[in-house]
Amino acid sequence: MGLTLGLDIGSSVAKAALYDAGMAELATAARPVLQDRSRVGHVEYDALAVQASVVALIADVAARAGVTPLSIGAIGISAAMVGGVLVDAENKPLRPAINWEDARAQSLIEGIVAQDSAVLSRIFRSSGCVLQQGCTLPVLAALAVTEPEVVAQAHAFVSLKDHLRAWLTGRIGADRTEAAVGPGSAERRDRSPAMLELFGLGPLAHLLPRVEESEAVGGHVTPAAAAITGLRVGTPLAVGAGDVPCSVLGAGGWNTGRATMILGTTAMVGQSFTQPVFEPPDLGLLFTLPGKRWFRAMVNVAGTMNLDWALATLAPDLSGCADPFAKLEERAAQSPIGASGVSFLPYLSDSGIIAPVIDPEARAGFAGLAPRHRQQDMLRAVYEGVAFSLVDLLELTGFSGERIMLVGGGARSALWPQMIADITGKAVELFDGREFGARGAALLARVAAGEIPDIAAAALLVPPLRATVIPDSSRRSAYARARHTFQQHRQRMLG
Repeated sequence: MGLTLGLDIGSSVAKAALYDAGMAELATAARPVLQDRSRVGHVEYDALAVQASVVALIADVAARAGVTPLSIGAIGISAAMVGGVLVDAENKPLRPAINWEDARAQSLIEGIVAQDSAVLSRIFRSSGCVLQQGCTLPVLAALAVTEPEVVAQAHAFVSLKDHLRAWLTGRIGADRTEAAVGPGSAERRDRSPAMLELFGLGPLAHLLPRVEESEAVGGHVTPAAAAITGLRVGTPLAVGAGDVPCSVLGAGGWNTGRATMILGTTAMVGQSFTQPVFEPPDLGLLFTLPGKRWFRAMVNVAGTMNLDWALATLAPDLSGCADPFAKLEERAAQSPIGASGVSFLPYLSDSGIIAPVIDPEARAGFAGLAPRHRQQDMLRAVYEGVAFSLVDLLELTGFSGERIMLVGGGARSALWPQMIADITGKAVELFDGREFGARGAALLARVAAGEIPDIAAAALLVPPLRATVIPDSSRRSAYARARHTFQQHRQRMLG
């Protein structure tokens, strides 16, 4: 078999990675994903532009590995979950695709809650997830109300991952990781007829494709796709999974007894279980993983997105640097622990937050600003705010172990791993490789191609440990004071 390609298409960045037979990461490539936020509460993107980015990514990552796309023997795709792409029978988008941050369904959800005050708890007991406005079912229900003529033309409403897979293979489908959080049924690892009925989607159930196992073969590269991408005709693709399940699998978090902290566009902390866990109730998310595992997670919907905003807004002069984030960290490090009294609440989202409380109106902001504060204080406050929010999430999971796995773009930071270690008093483990979502997708592809027997065997291929960050006890009290200040400001905002 040739090399394995993993694609991980996030909300802000599309990434590709190539792996050899031993799952060593040979090369990576990345391209931006542009979101249209011009309308309040709407977050949309151009699915055809994402296709073009994937074509470029395949060429980029192959060139960096010194091979051609013909050397790729199997493909796995991961992408940002829920939301969706409304397509015709040829998989052509009928309207702009909808990102998971979209909040257009909020009024529809409020109407359902007004009729039944216990409905959100009932949804949680089925899916294990707090309902977000951008979930697949409420988004489709909202489109049926606001754009009925477009929905009437549709053949399917698919995730971004499944849209890309259909583009490459001609086969439209879905997987269990997406179906269960639609909202669906975590216990059945599938869609839920009761949830479809709740959102009035019985007549539109045909738009949601058949659900398959993530590690099954989900199609083969068509001649048309091969001509565009340079891939070999007939190359197998796995059905694939959402970005969170793939990141958990790729980082080794599928195995139980470990805390996985994902600091990417979204910030998330959780651990895996052999059965669905619904505690604490009405808080956080429960992801169905390939191979009959469940990942109980607490989420701050904005992670490294806060840093992207800080770079563009607070330090635009660094945007042209070779490594702007390294320069940003140098400036942030000039401010002491506690950022000289400035706190930053990192809830930078149009859809609010779902942990440590549920508040669709929560937004990001600085607190404690005074005339004496400078740029470096505000930058450090952003780093600390994200770190404090991650520790909030860790505590909600009830994790009592001594080591935390940190993955995602934030794991490459020089500040965040040490901050997290110092705040928690726990060692933070960092791993070789850059793209753990792509790695998880590639592992699914290798199982689909028969190169790895099953998901349990794939989960044993944990990436090599790169470093262990040990907490510095001399900083613990200073961070405790800074976190207390952060929590006071958070309480004032969230009540």
